[in-house]
Parts: sequence; C-alpha cells; structure tokens
Amino acid sequence: MTELNARQKEAVLYIDGPCLVLAGAGSGKTSVITRKIAYLIQKCDIPARHIAALTFTNKAAREMKERVGNLVQGSAAKGLTVSTFHNLGLNIIRREYKSLGFKPGFSIFDAEDARSLLKELMMKDGDLDKDHLNLVQNQISNWKNDLITPKKALELAQTADPQNQAGQTIALVYQQYNQALRAYNAVDFDDLILIPVDLFQQHSEILTRWQRKIRYLLVDEYQDTNSSQYLLVQLLVGNRATLTVVGDDDQSIYAWRGARPENLIQLKQDYPQLKVIKLEQNYRSTSRILRVANHLIANNPHEFDKALWSEMGLGDHIRVVRCANEDAEAERVATEILTQRMRKQNKFRDYAVLYRGNHQSRLLEMKLQQHQIPYKISGGSSFFAKTEIKDVMGYLRLLVNADDDNAFLRVINTPRRHIGTSTLEALGSYASQREISLFSAIEEVGLGSHIAEKNLDRLLRFSHWLKQVARNCANNDPVAAVREMIDDIDYVGWLHQNSPSSKAAEKRIDNVFYLVDSLQKSLNKTTDDDEEGEARIEDAIAKLVLRDLLERQEEEDLSDQVQLMTLHASKGLEFPHVFIVGMEEDLLPHRNSIDANNIEEERRLTYVGITRAQRTLTMTLAGKRKQFGEYSETTPSRFLDELPADDIEREGFGAVSQEKNVAKGEETLAGLLNLFD
Repeated sequence: MTELNARQKEAVLYIDGPCLVLAGAGSGKTSVITRKIAYLIQKCDIPARHIAALTFTNKAAREMKERVGNLVQGSAAKGLTVSTFHNLGLNIIRREYKSLGFKPGFSIFDAEDARSLLKELMMKDGDLDKDHLNLVQNQISNWKNDLITPKKALELAQTADPQNQAGQTIALVYQQYNQALRAYNAVDFDDLILIPVDLFQQHSEILTRWQRKIRYLLVDEYQDTNSSQYLLVQLLVGNRATLTVVGDDDQSIYAWRGARPENLIQLKQDYPQLKVIKLEQNYRSTSRILRVANHLIANNPHEFDKALWSEMGLGDHIRVVRCANEDAEAERVATEILTQRMRKQNKFRDYAVLYRGNHQSRLLEMKLQQHQIPYKISGGSSFFAKTEIKDVMGYLRLLVNADDDNAFLRVINTPRRHIGTSTLEALGSYASQREISLFSAIEEVGLGSHIAEKNLDRLLRFSHWLKQVARNCANNDPVAAVREMIDDIDYVGWLHQNSPSSKAAEKRIDNVFYLVDSLQKSLNKTTDDDEEGEARIEDAIAKLVLRDLLERQEEEDLSDQVQLMTLHASKGLEFPHVFIVGMEEDLLPHRNSIDANNIEEERRLTYVGITRAQRTLTMTLAGKRKQFGEYSETTPSRFLDELPADDIEREGFGAVSQEKNVAKGEETLAGLLNLFD
C-alpha cells in the first residue's frame, strides 16, 4: 500500500459497510478501485467470481480489468466481472431470458433502429417532422430511465393536463413501441437496465440468486447514474450493503441523458452508516489551475465540501484572452499552438481545444488547416455506422432472431434480389394482420393469395437459404458459416459495384472482414466469460452490437495531432496544454441552460474543462460573433467573473502593456532562433 496516500489507503481498506469515495479530478480513483478489488481477493478471501465492478465505458472497464490482472497474479482474478452497467444488464437478460419471456437470440436496437420503429408507428397518424420524432424518442428514453411504464406515463400525462393531448399521445406511442419491441424479440439500450430492475422486483428468487453471485459491488463515476441504475445497484447489494461507490458531484455533466448527481446524496439517506472518504490530492495539475477550479465550483451548492490540492508547483497564470471576433479567436488559438510548440519543443498532441458545441469546431478546423497544423476531432462516425457493417450486422441479427423486422428490411434487397416495394408492402400487410414477423409470414400458406407466384418464389428462396445458413452456424463453425454466407451473396462483388472507386471498395471489404474477425474474438470471449462454457453466436452478436453502442465516443488516437473536442467529450482525459474557447454568455453557459435555469451543470462543465489541464490553461472569447449572417456584440461568460483575479492574466479587455508585448515578442524570437542552433 506504499504507493497510495493516506486517504486512498483508507478507501481501499474500509470494508465494514457501504463506502462513498468522493474522488476529485485527477485524484487517482482508478488506483483505489483496482487496489480494493485486489485487496478483497487477496486479503478478504472473496473469490473474484463474486466481485463486480461497474463503470460507464468499455475503455474504462478494459483499463480496470488490466490493472487488476497486474495486481492479482495467476488464476486468482478468474471470473471477476468488470463491465459497463449495460453489459451487466445484457448478461442478466441473456441468462434469464426464459423468465423474461424472450426467445434466444434477442436483438438490441440501437438509436437508429429505435428511431425507425418509432417513425413507422407514428407515420400512421400522418406527416412527421424530425424535431417531433426526437422529442418522442427522448421522452420515452427518459421515462425508461426513471422506471416509468407506459401505463404510468399515460396516467401522469392525464393528471398533469387532461386537455393536453400531446403528452397522452406520446404515452400511447410508448406503449405501442414497447409492444413492437416484444413482437420483434428485441430490447433497446435503456431496456438493458430497466428490464433487469423490473425482473428483480418481480422475482425475489432470481434476485437472491444474483445477490449470491455478486457479494461485493464497486461502482465508478457514480454521479453519472440515473434512477434505474441506482435501483439496480441497490437491489444487487441488498441488506448486506457490501458496496463501494466512487464519484464526484462536481463532475456531473450528463443531466441531459438522465444522470442524477443527487444519487450521491440519496446514498446517505438509504445507508445511514455510509462512510464518506474524500480524495482531494490531485496528481495532474498545477496548484494554480486547481485554485481556479476550486474557486469556480465553490459557487455551486454542495452536500459534500472538498478542495483539490497538488504538489505539482504553483504553475503559470491562467490566461483569459478576448479577441475582436470569432475569426480572430480561431486564428489566435492556431498561432498560439504553433508558436508555443516551436518555442517549447512540444508535440501537437500536447494541445487540446475544448468547446461547448460541435459547431464551434468548423472555424478552428479552417485555421488549423491554413497553418498546416495536424488535428483530430473526437467523436467521429462509428465503425458500426458504416453502410457495409450495418448490412452484414443485419444478416447476423436476422440469423439469430428471425423476428427482427428492421434487420429483415435492411438485408432483403442487399444485394438485390428483385423483391419490389409492392411485394414487401403486401408481405408487411399480411404479417400485421397475422401479428407475426415478416420472415415468419413468408412460409405461411395464406401469403400465396396476396403475392404473385414469382415474387413469392423469390421470398421463399431467401427464407430457405437463410435457414440453411442458421443451421450451418448451429452445427458447424459459426464464423466459417458467416464467411460462406458473405460469399453466397457475393457481397464483395456488390461492394465493388456500389463504391466510387476500387480503392474505396477494398477499404469497405477490409471493414467487413475485420467485423468477421471481431465476431470470432467476441465468440471466444463469450466462451471464456460464460460459466457454462457455451459458445453461442447469438450472445457474441449481441455483445458486438452493445460494444458499438458504448464505444462510439471511445476511439483513441496517439498520433501527433491537436485534439479538438467538446467539453463533454473531454471528461476523463488530460492534456499538458488546454484552450477553452467561446467563454461567452449563450455559449458557456449555453442559452438552453440559461433558459432552463440549469447554470450549475454548466459551471460543472467548465470545471471539468479547467481540470483537464496539466500545465497551462488559456480561455478565449470573441468580442463579436456572427449570428444569422450578421455580427453582434457578445457578453463575457459570467464564469470569468467567478475566477480568482490574482491567478488570472487578462488580455484584450483594456489598455495593452507595451512592455509585455515587447517581452513576448522577444521570447518568441528567441524560441525560433533556438530551432536553428
């Protein structure tokens, strides 16, 4: 335990009851979680298979499991569960699918699948605009996260305003949506938490079995849990309260997706014996950066007080630079990065530019390109969002769940099988009348009276072929069967025909076979993780889908590039030199948050941005910003007034010091001359 400080050591050793580790930014929380897991296994004699650690990203789970593996040698760590909340939910559903009324091989609908289903349900009532569809999808997600059933949602809508038909209509769509998911033998992302919670509440014997399996539970980033995740944790630990949660109320920035920082406070009420341990020593940033961060966040109300401190030295002043307009702001950031890099011999990857909204990156990109500065924008398109991957995943989903109508419609004419729209409409109409899936309807005798014989023959050929592929998967090597399936449909030829160039086609083909290799790895991993040792392709496919849903923002790039990202995307990261741009009212804090009186979360978001910086921090703002084609005056962010004046150097707010300009010019010139020594 010599590597841990006193508070970290206390958090690792405390096992006498529920424990909240209030871990400030950069305070070594992952070390505490991994060392505590090792302590439970090695000193407390709790077998690894009875310990579970939950977090929010696959990247964090992988890092945690790897570090535990380095601490616990040999087979002692075998069976340890380190996963995301949603991965645990998936494992619960696939183990208990019979009790839940699912068939094997249920599908997981991503946001696009869910959106398509909602659109189909809502189009019956007439035209549908994008904003209304977003509203309905978000509302249903919020209801699920708050454990509100369709019936309860309808009651709430009727009680709130009996005359308001809009709320009641959304509740009815929610009911139809859930019914459709069941008909498709499918769940959506929110169901991966909601369904296990409901299962445990309805079936005490199943809950008892899982409580016996998970004897000690650790949860990371607890401030990001929503209502359903909080209840899942509470159910799993039961009366034993063998629980350690790690969180920071000052870094709760996901209220828009259901996170409840008040869950930290709720812990004190639900567990009066809760032990609170504060980690306040920061191992990332200079003292001045932390002083500025502490000063800012002190303006938020706190149930738990803490103040970060560091032994990294005082460090440079935090710079606040006001530029004439947004063009000048982007130009200033680009030239500062260029001159600092030359002067201090830094790498481009040492710099991060953070902003509140994605639209702010466009001008920055232009300026970086003009100055030939390499950069990367975090949060690019997902591997699984590529057309060729969605095509092959459609086949895989249909193989293990014939009731997945979304997958059926994606693949039925990819590649082309000359099955026309009118044939599919007739098939859909017949399937709806019979209340069965599209695939199941193909081989019903009654379909022949609705579809021409040659068109029916094409559907039947597809059905017989896919069933044979499914048999090959079940009886032989499933991955070899998938490769054979891709050959059968000549998907490689299809990609060559439908790509702009042979080079683009080859890249897409590589993606497809990378997916097949990933399926093999997922299949192997499923065998390793499953206590029964069964290698089931439906579980491997489900894990691939879930991995995509969780990893779309987790791509890592270690090449020498400036990192551009939103403040939300920066959480959990750190950089030697950070720029936060757009420090203006209506941008940070954002206009929507001002209107919703949610300034506290915007302040936490700014705090997260500040605490990403290790050595230097520069905040910029534009005096004028273009809106609707015209420049208008801006107002500096209120957060700038909340920073300690002694730690801030302001530029562009008034008279400029000639001495400072000369000194800065001489420093830059000296740096450039050093390059030629």
